[in-house]
Amino acid sequence: MPPPRRHDIRENLLLALDTLRTHKVRAFLTILGVLIGTTTVISVASIFRGLDQQLVETAEGFGTRTLFIFKFSPGKMGPETREERLRKSLTYEQAMAIKELCPSVETVGVELWRRGPAVTAKYKGVEMVDANFNGATADDFQNINADVADGRIYTNFDDLHRTNVAVIGADVVERLFPGEDPIGKEIQVDGHSFVVVGALAKRKSLLGDNGNDRVVMIPFFTFQTLYPNAKEILVTAMAVPGRLAQAQDEVTAVLRRVRGDKPSAPDSFGIATAQTFISNFRDIMATVVIVTMVISSIGLMVGGIGVMNIMLVSVTERTREIGVRKAIGARRSDITWQFLLEAMTLTGTGGVLGILAGVALTFLIRALGWYSAVPLWSVVVGFVASVSIGLFFGMWPAMKASGLDPIVALRHE
Repeated sequence: MPPPRRHDIRENLLLALDTLRTHKVRAFLTILGVLIGTTTVISVASIFRGLDQQLVETAEGFGTRTLFIFKFSPGKMGPETREERLRKSLTYEQAMAIKELCPSVETVGVELWRRGPAVTAKYKGVEMVDANFNGATADDFQNINADVADGRIYTNFDDLHRTNVAVIGADVVERLFPGEDPIGKEIQVDGHSFVVVGALAKRKSLLGDNGNDRVVMIPFFTFQTLYPNAKEILVTAMAVPGRLAQAQDEVTAVLRRVRGDKPSAPDSFGIATAQTFISNFRDIMATVVIVTMVISSIGLMVGGIGVMNIMLVSVTERTREIGVRKAIGARRSDITWQFLLEAMTLTGTGGVLGILAGVALTFLIRALGWYSAVPLWSVVVGFVASVSIGLFFGMWPAMKASGLDPIVALRHE
């Protein structure tokens, strides 16, 4: 089938637009499925693009050259294996071995907490029942890029002497000390008293919830003294600039040795970086996006079937017109392209309306305070898919129209 000439394309597009204008309600109902499918593609892509940007900012906010070391792989999804359940927690001594034996590691921090629900923090009768309570060495704040908004970070001296001091997150300040300076005030956390020496700046969060802003951190050895049975330890190690990969290799070698991992056995610990969390999230989101796109394609298919039906009706309604065109010299390809372009114009209009609706939803989502951004590829995919639906489902009606006998068509009433 030869391609249509330029002036034929223009003429057929004008005919298609005139058909849309003449049958507005019918055309809108026909392209509704395409519109919904395209809107879904744009909206889902923009939401996940926004989530991706937010995750990157959140993860990198904890340090692009920091290693997070735990007995499980930090950020791992899925159930634990039997080997993982039997793993022993890391220890403070193992963290210090990293500090002493890894030349590519600049600083090492250690966090200690208990398994269980959040605890209650109190100040002058005001309670916060969802505080995250843990102990940490002073170097841990530097490793996780924790910025101080007020006061100071407790020191190694505070840690070694097991002083009852605390550094609190931004949400703790807002809820326990509204309009009041928290520095120097005494708070109760899980029944223990601590003097607030520092307040952390608010951190970027994913989906608006950030447990790091609800944190109450006290010196590592103070926490260990209060909770001698606490075993859960997270080690943070900041690599020398430009040596993140070397630092990870060195930490792996040291921990395998001090934890007694056999050469044939897997690591009895997990190491992650900001990029690890980002990659894990993207893997999950890729699956979700694919599933969502498959579901949204149902709307496009429904729209395509509607277009095919309406084009078949259009062929019947315009049988005499087709006969006249053939009688004055129109070729089969001319008729075919006339109806194909009409079908593509119909679905393409639905695609454009869907793109506009998707962009409008994106701005609405952004206005509600959530991250969202329309990726260019989603606009291209949405429009190309909508036009392709018209091409595919318009083929049968177009071939049927071009195959009509002109004499029979002219007799049609």
